[in-house]
Amino acid sequence: MFIKLLALKDAYLKKEDGATAIEYGLIAAGISLAIVAVVFTFGDQLYNTFGSMEESMTTAADKAAERAAEAEG
Repeated sequence: MFIKLLALKDAYLKKEDGATAIEYGLIAAGISLAIVAVVFTFGDQLYNTFGSMEESMTTAADKAAERAAEAEG
């Protein structure tokens, strides 16, 4: 009986399933920190880029609507 308990204890101590979960958590935390750093560094440039894209798309949509209205007569 005592030998069986020692074997169970050794098997429990050798389990490494939890370590894998912790490693994945650390990887996810590192990736999220990298994303935050990039957004903090380039946030204004990204905002201006997407604003410019929005303006271009709106202008193109307005011109297309005008052409469609003219074609209908």
